[in-house]
Amino acid sequence: MSKDQNTNLDDRYNPQNVEARVYAEWEKAGYFKSHDQSNKPPFSIILPPPNVTGFLHIGHALDHTIQDLLIRWKRMSGFNAMWLPGTDHAGIATQSVVEKDLKKQGITRHTLGREKFVDKIWEWKHEYGDRIYRQMRRLGDSCDWDRATFTLDEGVSRAVRKVFVTLYKKNMIYKGLKLINWSGPLETAISDLEVEHKQVKAAIYHINYPVDGTSAFLTVATTRPETMLGDTALCVHPDDERYQQYIGKTVTVPLIHRKIKVIADTYVDREYGSGVLKVTPAHDFNDYKIGKTHDLEFINILNKKTELNENAGPYQGLKVTEARKKVCEDLKALGLLIKEEPHVHSVGHCSRSGAVVEPFLSEQWFMKMDDLAGPAKRVVESGTVRFEPESWSKVYLHWMNIIEDWCISRQLWWGHRIPAWHCEACQEHTVSETDPTQCAKCGSKNIKQEDDVLDTWFSSALWPFSTMGWPDENTHSLETQKTFYPTSYLVTGHDIIFFWVARMILMGLEFKKDVPFRTVYIHGLVRDSKGQKMSKSLGNSVDPIDMIDKYGADALRFSFLAHLFSGKDLKFSEQRLEGYRNFMNKIWNAARFALTNLADFKVPAEGLKALPNAKDMSVFDQWIVTKLADVEKKVDEALEAERFSDAATALYQFIWNQFCDWYIEFTKPTITSSPATQLVMAHVLNRIVRLLHPFCPFITEEIYSKLPLKSEACIIDTYPNIRNDKEFLALGNKQIEAEIDLIKEVITAIRNIRGELRISPAVKLQLRLATNNAKAIEILKTNQTAISLLGRTENIAIGDEGNLNKCAVSQVNSTDLKVKVIIPLEGLVDFNEEVKRIQKTIEKLDKDIALLTNKLSNEKFLQNADEDVVAVDKELLLQSKEQIVLLKEALERFK
Repeated sequence: MSKDQNTNLDDRYNPQNVEARVYAEWEKAGYFKSHDQSNKPPFSIILPPPNVTGFLHIGHALDHTIQDLLIRWKRMSGFNAMWLPGTDHAGIATQSVVEKDLKKQGITRHTLGREKFVDKIWEWKHEYGDRIYRQMRRLGDSCDWDRATFTLDEGVSRAVRKVFVTLYKKNMIYKGLKLINWSGPLETAISDLEVEHKQVKAAIYHINYPVDGTSAFLTVATTRPETMLGDTALCVHPDDERYQQYIGKTVTVPLIHRKIKVIADTYVDREYGSGVLKVTPAHDFNDYKIGKTHDLEFINILNKKTELNENAGPYQGLKVTEARKKVCEDLKALGLLIKEEPHVHSVGHCSRSGAVVEPFLSEQWFMKMDDLAGPAKRVVESGTVRFEPESWSKVYLHWMNIIEDWCISRQLWWGHRIPAWHCEACQEHTVSETDPTQCAKCGSKNIKQEDDVLDTWFSSALWPFSTMGWPDENTHSLETQKTFYPTSYLVTGHDIIFFWVARMILMGLEFKKDVPFRTVYIHGLVRDSKGQKMSKSLGNSVDPIDMIDKYGADALRFSFLAHLFSGKDLKFSEQRLEGYRNFMNKIWNAARFALTNLADFKVPAEGLKALPNAKDMSVFDQWIVTKLADVEKKVDEALEAERFSDAATALYQFIWNQFCDWYIEFTKPTITSSPATQLVMAHVLNRIVRLLHPFCPFITEEIYSKLPLKSEACIIDTYPNIRNDKEFLALGNKQIEAEIDLIKEVITAIRNIRGELRISPAVKLQLRLATNNAKAIEILKTNQTAISLLGRTENIAIGDEGNLNKCAVSQVNSTDLKVKVIIPLEGLVDFNEEVKRIQKTIEKLDKDIALLTNKLSNEKFLQNADEDVVAVDKELLLQSKEQIVLLKEALERFK
């Protein structure tokens, strides 16, 4: 980014020639680095750590783009901006990947043994662990790489142990037998987030249970008939008159002849099925609660591989699907399966193995949540932690109100091994931050560490402070935490508000006595152009690296930011991405034109502080500076309010519509002969690349390096706003802005008439500009040259409208000024053909108006349709009606 670089830009913008080189220059210069001690105000973001062996997917690309926008904007705004990157060991995900790889070689983790298997995963991590960091660099992530952290780093491991031991000593961590989600192929407990619900074609089976001592039956409907082998009660609603006589009686479970009670509970829905519920406390989460309430027996019928165990009697050893088939056959033979109905329902599947997740009674480690939940609710209710959009705070509080103890153990080998040692002599646990050599209770040396590891989300919950050196109390760690904790923002998707966001708040309050972040910015999912969720199975997933290779990182980033609406899902369109690549090319070509015309520009001694003399500036110079002030204000307000799409749109419209399409065109005839215009052009181009930099960092840095007015690098230059740029912006003029806006509208009207009537650009048009407003007449006369040049006209008459027959007419309104643009068409068009074209257009518009009117008078449509869709249709109807009026007027003039 040196000041003496070649000022020529290549003929075409080629991201492949720019991005890697520019990124390497940023890193080498240390521009991403933050400082533990600084007189600048701190601004910090902790990156939600992606899986260490994963790929950067389209959701990551959106997530990272938002964070990088914030970091670059704040860095340029004078903040000590720290973006801390990191990766997650991702217990199940990583172990599954490595196990699949070993399986191809005919090896299992059990044949290798724990130590060698973990070594294999570390090898995998060293081979693939930096892949996602390389991909993040491709996107332009300006992270402080010196602070990069891995969730199994030594410092994080110390933090994990400290937290576990502290909570255990407070009786907030315990080991117990409870119902959890279980993956048979992986033989481990899994979190709700690792359960994918899929619609499955199945059946509802209606089974008769004989009532003991009578000839009566109670009929139960179930989708999982094999679980009847673990039934310990039937349950009815206490007010259901059909079954009150059976409450307290016993029935016999078919096939295994177990006698169970009929109990009553208001949980039962009398309207669903027969109104009789089979209760299997060891294999259903709702039944588990009923079992606890009524002190029922818990009979587990599955082993860890989710095959039926010894409690299933003759069905022992069968897989669940096999047992289901055999149970149904045997019930049919006994005449107890009275009905079987097709049924589609949602079934949980393990996201890693694809197998059906079974509710499974298992001894696990749990963390008590009730005492921690209260403070975590209060910080959101009080606004100490703010959700954007605010509606997600309600979701957060709802989850905190129904929070249950957290199953924190996993039957894996990859992860933070639980720091608890079981004593064979006294059966007690020794829980310690350091590895003990003997039992803390009885002194026996016959102790063995727990095989289980902690849920990945446990270490992730400590991420905001474990990454800053906690619990170490050295000067560096304490300074880092003092400066950057709490962090400023957390940017994430809504799917992990409970799994991660809530738990970070709980842990931050417990161990740091403060919240981990001030603002939680929740974005939606990236969907395909039709609004469908992206997935490999649907064939609609998009690799962001492929998109960067094809269109460049800046186009991808801008396509996200220009369509990022608070909390709403984002529809990804490659066609739209192509449009933003065109925007990058437009910026590049505009910069090339400007720099070519600034080739002889002599940079004033004052450099960036040099200002043109107001009296030397053209009206077009004053106009663009006024428009610049407007966009600086809009972008500043939008970024402060987290309306990122508003900021991106304001920049797009200013750069494309005002600067490229008008200012450059207005000044082409005079720029090389006007030092004032050259200085304005140099200043405006400088501000354009600075304003755009957080959105599109690569192209802006490359253009910036060629500018005549610049400092060391765009990435560390000041972000322009109306407060820090007031001296230059004071050269604008609101009155001149209104005048040139009128000229723009007149030229646009001329161009539209030419286009609609297919008149060659080579033909110079006769033009009448009709107005009786003295101010408008003066403006039009003053700017006749610009109108003639850009509108390709001659013989401009200003004043009366004259005879409008055989003329094209367009009404122009700009602020309080009105002008009628009139172009005589004799000899330029075939009026007979034009009449036919207009009549056809009117016919089509009549049909469109009828359809839209019917649609908008349909109450059902108005109730169900999206507000935006209704608004668009209403606007279209209004425009169609206005267009018909204008066409009918043209028809009269052309006849």
